[in-house]
Amino acid sequence: MAAGAQLSVTDMRRASRHPVDYKVIAEHLLHGDVELHVANISAHGFMIDEAANVGRGDRLIIRLPAVGRIEAYCIWITEDRAGFQFERILRLDDFQAMISEMQPNPALRGRH
Repeated sequence: MAAGAQLSVTDMRRASRHPVDYKVIAEHLLHGDVELHVANISAHGFMIDEAANVGRGDRLIIRLPAVGRIEAYCIWITEDRAGFQFERILRLDDFQAMISEMQPNPALRGRH
């Protein structure tokens, strides 16, 4: 298995992030299935709040609408939030379909 995505943290931080309110069950290597609350998402990764049981460097597999199963790595963590980088960048059409499902309010989706 590869060592992780090849994006720099700076590249990822520049990506457009979309606010979401989305619960997901993730597969954690050590803790098994864990429930996460995704607070924002981009084509490069996502941020969760309520980040108990997650540490920097942890690997998760999550299932997202239109994208399916995707692996992500924790690249930063604060008191109660954590940022994850996807193992690959999401395709634009998949990303737009995912946002449409995760953000049912059209005002939050932005312009495509």
